[in-house]
Amino acid sequence: MAGHVFTGFGFGPIQGGLFANEAFQSGNFTRIVVAEIESDLVDAVRANKASYYVNVAGSDGIETLKIDNVELLNPSIPADRQKLIEVLAQSTEIVTSLPSVNFYEAGEDNSVVSLIAEGLKNSSAEATIIYTAENNNHAAEILKKAVSEKDAAQSEKKVQFLNTVIGKMSRVVTDSAEIAELNLKTIAPGIERAFLVEQFNRILVSRTQIAGFQPGIKVFLEKDDLLPFEEAKLFGHNAVHSLLGFIGAVKGFRSMTELKNDRAVMQIGRDAFLQESGAALIKKYSYLGDELFTESGFRDYAEDLLERMTNPYLGDTVARVVRDVVRKLEIDGRIFGTMQLALENGIEPKNMALGAIAGIAILLQKAQEYDLPEDLRFGDWRKLDETKIEKIVNWLRNGKSCKQADQIIKSINNAKEYLIALTSD
Repeated sequence: MAGHVFTGFGFGPIQGGLFANEAFQSGNFTRIVVAEIESDLVDAVRANKASYYVNVAGSDGIETLKIDNVELLNPSIPADRQKLIEVLAQSTEIVTSLPSVNFYEAGEDNSVVSLIAEGLKNSSAEATIIYTAENNNHAAEILKKAVSEKDAAQSEKKVQFLNTVIGKMSRVVTDSAEIAELNLKTIAPGIERAFLVEQFNRILVSRTQIAGFQPGIKVFLEKDDLLPFEEAKLFGHNAVHSLLGFIGAVKGFRSMTELKNDRAVMQIGRDAFLQESGAALIKKYSYLGDELFTESGFRDYAEDLLERMTNPYLGDTVARVVRDVVRKLEIDGRIFGTMQLALENGIEPKNMALGAIAGIAILLQKAQEYDLPEDLRFGDWRKLDETKIEKIVNWLRNGKSCKQADQIIKSINNAKEYLIALTSD
């Protein structure tokens, strides 16, 4: 299928450094458009003749790529909105890359849902696939339902919403000193921000099921059932990344690279990966026959990620990894979700519990920022007892059920002394 047309929503490092970049590199797209509401960013890329820059961190250095012929449109401007509707009607590949699925319906008539629905009503494309790049295992289903409610006839068209598993780490560097130190190219002249993404590009997506349709972006790996791989990312990659960041923050580290030389902390991350997350996921999904869900396959996955998480050229900061601590301590999320998975499979999550108590330590330290209730502001995490930990965990649960809550609380309490020793070196 020649003459693909690409439309993205949200111009962040994943959109700019992965999707739009791959669309450009493929040579299969006659038009690449990204909707972005930040006017300064739109104006800067336009002034740079529809070109922008991405810095790619490998294991031995940073390469800068120039991406050309990318139109940025601001849907809050009527003329741009009309152009966006027209290009959506021609699009064969659409990508949403927003902070969360909660942004799908933000903005009323200019919301992502409204714009996609309006564009698809008059679609002239032979078929359209819509990648959802938000960090949610059911993002595609959520977006499909919302769009269908706006356009009841959408289900009759050749449209498929796809989930993704994006293990590509990325960030926006805003500190001018760091930009200079790493010799980064800013997104465009006049914008003191730079996209920095890792070289890793093994992106998993739901299998396209539209008969005769061939995606313009060829590098993604299709899977019939994406859920096992989404869980591997959430309970493996995301969980251990947060665990290392939380412990690093409690120890006073500023960059993730500093963790590389802390053998004790890296071993905790490795053991959490292999003995808790990996062991539970292999037990759950070994029947698939996929290499990932074998001891050797998961070990390779873990070692590769531990190396990438601490890559000095990516220069990831501990502050970035530990931000939004309440979300990262959701009871069914990366840390507690992994603990539940381990316990369900008869595994004591003692390493992941270290991440939990470290996360709680940060929560207490930033109690005002996270609106922690006054009666839960216990101060020094070292003085927590099981009763206080239980109160904090119950607040984090936010009414959600958790069969393993008692065991999780005990594991966290047991981990406290180890973390005290670990941070007293």
